[in-house]
Amino acid sequence: MAVKNRLKDILDSRGIKQVWLAEQVDISFKTMSNIINNRYNTSLEVALKIADILGMKIDDIFYLEK
Repeated sequence: MAVKNRLKDILDSRGIKQVWLAEQVDISFKTMSNIINNRYNTSLEVALKIADILGMKIDDIFYLEK
């Protein structure tokens, strides 16, 4: 099983730029891009920060692909 996310769809639907979210979470744009494109499994700390900033539950953003 792999951890996947819905970040691209969430950001697109809200008109939020990846660079803005990266700045809010205090990570590089490249790292944020890799997370969004499912090329990097983020730490729990970063995932929780993303969920908090977006005002969402973590499991509404990240999920296990079966």
